[in-house]
Amino acid sequence: MVRPHLPLNAFRAFEASARHLSFTRAAIELNVTQAAVSHQVKALEEQLGVTLFRRLPRGLMITAEGESLLPVLRESFDRMADAVERFRGGRLLEVLTVGAVGTFAVGWLLPRLSSFRQSHPFIDLRLSTNNNRVDLAAEGLDFAVRFGSGAWHATESIRLFEAPLSVLCTPEVAGSLRQPSDVLTKTLLRSYRPDEWTRWLEAAGVAESATMRDSIVFDTSLAMMEALLQGAGVGLAPPAMFQRQLLSGEIVQPFRTEVSIGSYWLTRLQSRAITPAMAAFSGWLMTQSEKAGL
Repeated sequence: MVRPHLPLNAFRAFEASARHLSFTRAAIELNVTQAAVSHQVKALEEQLGVTLFRRLPRGLMITAEGESLLPVLRESFDRMADAVERFRGGRLLEVLTVGAVGTFAVGWLLPRLSSFRQSHPFIDLRLSTNNNRVDLAAEGLDFAVRFGSGAWHATESIRLFEAPLSVLCTPEVAGSLRQPSDVLTKTLLRSYRPDEWTRWLEAAGVAESATMRDSIVFDTSLAMMEALLQGAGVGLAPPAMFQRQLLSGEIVQPFRTEVSIGSYWLTRLQSRAITPAMAAFSGWLMTQSEKAGL
């Protein structure tokens, strides 16, 4: 198929003019004269056979035809910019998209990410966070780090490490906790998994009490930690994911009792072919897990 000639300079002049609703400001952005921008837009209108702007005394008003063209051009320019940015040092960057549970991303992955970027400078890592509910196919992810049993439909899972839960709280709250049963006098902060506190209390040798009804449910441990830091109660969360706060003394672990309800897993669709970038990330993540001794 023979494609028509695409007047890229005129498209750029139109897009900039549409953003600013001014030929003058568009000319400043494009480092050309106002007359050049006006001429390019006029030529584009003649080629398309439509009016893209109504010229007003104090600027421009985009027409319906211009409104229909603008999003197509913006998407095209953005995609071209992304493609150009993928070249670094004479090499093409390989894009790697990873989704991760927010707690894992903030508490474990981010402090180590500079190591990956230094050792793999030609991988363009794009990280998104979630609350453990993720659709690999719909979100276009190469990998997702999830917490659970490792059993997800049509998914290959590589176990990274366990992340046992324990009681965490501020030093002020910890001052009134003499024995594990004392947590029942506080507001219990927990995730959407309803059996966490029951299992921890059993492991600590505490019979479940009716006063356990005083609780707040969070969809992420990160939100729970923020509430905990504000003195809202005692939380049940993985200490390994909150080492920074523990080392700084912002929070403490008043009891050594821990309970494991799952592990972190690196997952991908079984139908997803492994790229060099995926292999590099998977190998690096496993090495980091081993170094951490988890």
